[in-house]
Amino acid sequence: MKKKYGFIAFIACSLLIFLTACNGNRTTTIQLAEVTRSLFYAPQYVALENGYFEEEGLNVELKTTWGGDKTMTALLSDSADIALVGAETSMYVYAQDASDYAVSFAQLTQTDGTFLVAKQPNDDFVWEDLRDSTFLGQRKGGMPQMVGEFVLKKHAIDPHSDLNLIQNIDFANIPGAFVSGEAEYVQLFEPTASVFEKEGKGHIVASFGEESGHVPYTVYMAKHNFINENQEVINKFTKAIYKAQQWVNENKSKDIATLIQTYFEDTDLDVLTASIDRYKSQGSFATDPILGEDEWNNLQQIMEEAGELPNNAPYEELVNTTIAEEIISN
Repeated sequence: MKKKYGFIAFIACSLLIFLTACNGNRTTTIQLAEVTRSLFYAPQYVALENGYFEEEGLNVELKTTWGGDKTMTALLSDSADIALVGAETSMYVYAQDASDYAVSFAQLTQTDGTFLVAKQPNDDFVWEDLRDSTFLGQRKGGMPQMVGEFVLKKHAIDPHSDLNLIQNIDFANIPGAFVSGEAEYVQLFEPTASVFEKEGKGHIVASFGEESGHVPYTVYMAKHNFINENQEVINKFTKAIYKAQQWVNENKSKDIATLIQTYFEDTDLDVLTASIDRYKSQGSFATDPILGEDEWNNLQQIMEEAGELPNNAPYEELVNTTIAEEIISN
């Protein structure tokens, strides 16, 4: 009889161990919305390609939502769990007294990612050349447009009186509108800027990232309640991003471009490499996921000068650095 009960106990214990192991290895699916497809987000694609999310037990399903407003809508409507988008979007939502507002928990890029592209080559470009030109700008209230205005004002150019500023083109259609329209200048992300240069459709003459300094340009955010209820998931996600940030920092541009080329199938490897080189040389890729308060304040200054800063955008409410700090310290 004792042997029988001992055998039953052995089976029960083995089953418990099996179930615990299975539960520990369970994969969690995360819906991730990115604001656009750009080499600016190279560390994210590295995390996907190197299997860093899988190592953490996460199945990340990526979708491109094309624009900050659409990306935030996806997050707030629960069609996305996590959004990669400009930090300013969380300020807009918070200002509307949303009960379940968005909180930034990891920073991916730390400068502006756009370049000033001219229709005609200009090896001796100076910012004064923009005066009285037709400039194809980005969406009002979005990070590219606000940083663009900040940089122009820095060079004593009022974007609303010294330029013929066009702002009525959807984000995804801006490159095509520049090629077919009368605009002399445009702000473009990589690899589009380098592709245009290679095809003779435009010429990179300046970098907005170099001019504007460090800002939390693109960050990962989730709804306040989602973070509170899924802290382990957020921890694992952030850890995967940090691994990717370190890998990008330690590897050559060509190796990075080769790894993530599948996300840019229509772009030649040499163009991808040159684009990543530009971002690396100006320090656009954050080397860790911590969003610092100084960067947040720089962003608020840019927004205030653009007339877009909500009355209340508290760092301590809209930014969570605890998870990133714990990951780095460990």
